[in-house]
Amino acid sequence: MNDQDTSAGDEAVRRALQEEGARVGHMYARLDAEREGAERALRHGPLGGGGAGLQAQLEKSVATDEAARTLSRLLGVEHGLCFGRIDHRPDRPGEPSDTFYIGRIGLRDEDREPLLIDWRAAAARPFYTATPSSPGTLARRRHLHTRRREVVRVDDEVFDLDGLGEDARRSVVGEAALLATLRRGRTGRMSDVVSTIQQEQDEVIRSGLHGVLVVQGGPGTGKTVAALHRAAYLLYTHRDVLERRGILIVGPNPTFLRYIEQVLPGLGETDVVLTTVGSLYPGVHATIHDTPDVAVIKGDHRMADLIEAAVHDRERAPDEGLSVPLDDLTLQVDAAACAQAKRTAQALRAPHNVQRRVFVHEMLEALAIDRAEQYERMIEEPLEALVADSGGVPAWLKQLNEEAEETPLLDEADMKLAKAELWQLPPVRKAIDALWPELTPETLLTELFADLDGLTRLGRKVGFTPTESALLHREPGASAWTVEDVPLLDDAAEWLGQDDPAERARQRAAAAARAEEERYAAEVIQMTEGWWTSLMDASDIADRHHDGGPHRTTADRAAADRQWAYGHVIVDEAQELSEMAWRAVMRRVPTRSMTVVGDTAQTGSPAGARGWGDMLDRYVPGRWREQRLMVNYRTPAAIMDVAADVLASVDPSQTPPAPVRDDGPPPQAVRLPLPDLGTLPELVAEEFAAIATGRDGEGRLAVISSLAHHAGVRAVLPDALAGATPEALDAPVVVLTAEESKGLEFDAVIVVDPAGITTERPRGGHDLYVAVTRATRRLTVVHDADLPQSLARLHE
Repeated sequence: MNDQDTSAGDEAVRRALQEEGARVGHMYARLDAEREGAERALRHGPLGGGGAGLQAQLEKSVATDEAARTLSRLLGVEHGLCFGRIDHRPDRPGEPSDTFYIGRIGLRDEDREPLLIDWRAAAARPFYTATPSSPGTLARRRHLHTRRREVVRVDDEVFDLDGLGEDARRSVVGEAALLATLRRGRTGRMSDVVSTIQQEQDEVIRSGLHGVLVVQGGPGTGKTVAALHRAAYLLYTHRDVLERRGILIVGPNPTFLRYIEQVLPGLGETDVVLTTVGSLYPGVHATIHDTPDVAVIKGDHRMADLIEAAVHDRERAPDEGLSVPLDDLTLQVDAAACAQAKRTAQALRAPHNVQRRVFVHEMLEALAIDRAEQYERMIEEPLEALVADSGGVPAWLKQLNEEAEETPLLDEADMKLAKAELWQLPPVRKAIDALWPELTPETLLTELFADLDGLTRLGRKVGFTPTESALLHREPGASAWTVEDVPLLDDAAEWLGQDDPAERARQRAAAAARAEEERYAAEVIQMTEGWWTSLMDASDIADRHHDGGPHRTTADRAAADRQWAYGHVIVDEAQELSEMAWRAVMRRVPTRSMTVVGDTAQTGSPAGARGWGDMLDRYVPGRWREQRLMVNYRTPAAIMDVAADVLASVDPSQTPPAPVRDDGPPPQAVRLPLPDLGTLPELVAEEFAAIATGRDGEGRLAVISSLAHHAGVRAVLPDALAGATPEALDAPVVVLTAEESKGLEFDAVIVVDPAGITTERPRGGHDLYVAVTRATRRLTVVHDADLPQSLARLHE
């Protein structure tokens, strides 16, 4: 290239940056104006000095709520507001072409003309789907790179140079945007890569709402990126359905959630709840795991039958009947009456604690009748003796006895008082509680796991061997709840339910108040043609009024309610979920509208999925569809070649994703003494220097070790954070196990003791596959003996 060409190129870049900088500056000015408007509406509302009538209050409440939502979206899109531009070919030569700018949200200029197109809108789709072989009507696709509010780089992909005007042809600049994005250093948060979504990911994002979509893809294929942008797309496209119910995203661990938590707000969406399996049950936030053999048992679908059996085992009708000793007498309920009380309660087809209320009333009634009969006998027996001594029964006494026999011992009022009195007696309450106790999920499982004989007896009923049942045994308080316990707690909660009279009364009162609010709101809508009546119906208005305004979002309400029914659920790293975990997830989405994201080749949990049908056919037989992502955008080809060898050794049926990158140094093997690891800090320092050079220290390195050497690695790297904690994401160096690294990515990865990783867990080969595919730039494997055969291509 001569100096003239260089000068022309520089001039093209200067003109492009100047042109796009002015355009983006105008967009940010409009964004600021809309933020100011939303802030004013939030502070004052449209009726800041208006009346106090219900209509005025409703209008102000609705406007305030909408302003809060709008402001939240506008504040979330500050970074990278506009990231692209598409130029369509003109219909006829010489005519101006249609040009659209693509961004995180839609904006209009002062004349209400489109200034920025929301990336989810149909008009933006060619930005993602156009390819050189199939460009559609596009002549050019331009990627805009911004820092704060300044356009710093422009990349063009030209599909039809003749389709561009003369000025546009002189300003063509740049390189491929996707590879530039992938070469960036990891920052500890998932980058919002909406500007570089590729066609196969776009097909996932824009797939229909209904049914179960399985996104199967290997490492680096952008599964999580696609799933998160799918959530934003669905909320945009089906807002009327999903805004009220929200979307639930289930991730593998808290670190992963921290990793992705800013993506959706950055796309302008907040009606999303992020959680892990360990936090699905309210009040429990489990992070520790059971040993693999215990995890397999707790994840088995037979556990649901065991929990059901444990609940029914606590609903007893004694063969010998019930005896309750009191101070002056012993109350009796015979075996037949006990059995009838149990049948009556179970006929209710309600949870255990709700059935208990029926059982308690039946037993109290039987006890009250027995007590009344005993008291009557206490009176009658002396009288009968007196009559016998007098030589006969007078006619008047016979008539009184006959009338008494036809009259119930206790009328309705007497029975109510008698049952209430008996329930206050500790011996009565203790006796009935022993037959049908009020249980919490925590109590049920704690007592079940502590009872080895009970586990064996009930386990045999549902198909567990004594050895399997014994794996569940643990003493009360021996350990905290594990991740594997949480689906069991959730299952137990379904069987047990709650019987809270005060809560039932509150719910009845709330339902009555809600009905009145909806009735009144409907009347207001009929009488009013206000701007706000087109935004929502009477139920929506009642929601705003009843829930106390904009401070309680859909996500807030959903996260606090175990029985909340979500509009859509996304499960990431879904191959790790056990059968019992799937039960807990499915409970939260009765419509079965789901996105299931994962890679069965990376299944590390012994209770996880070998195939998607194994988990899904139980719930949606023949009604789930699979889409495969086959392009690896993250991992350089040299590292992916090593990973492909590992995958072939554990699952030859799987096809590794094809890498698009062919840059960076080849992966290396380094022999170090284990478990000494004295020189590991030097290696870490060298690798970190290699990724931080020229990046102002930006970049992240992970040391992924076997369980056997994990403590040793932590000891020689005291300044590195360790474990799957959110704080680890902000550290330049972190120490992880293969399981903890799942779903994350780092500029450089050092794998310590690959042979140990492959042998210490039942699916250790899959764990090694995960470990070697976390790197985006550099991979080093540390060993002290022969490498596993799957790593044979590595060179020291």
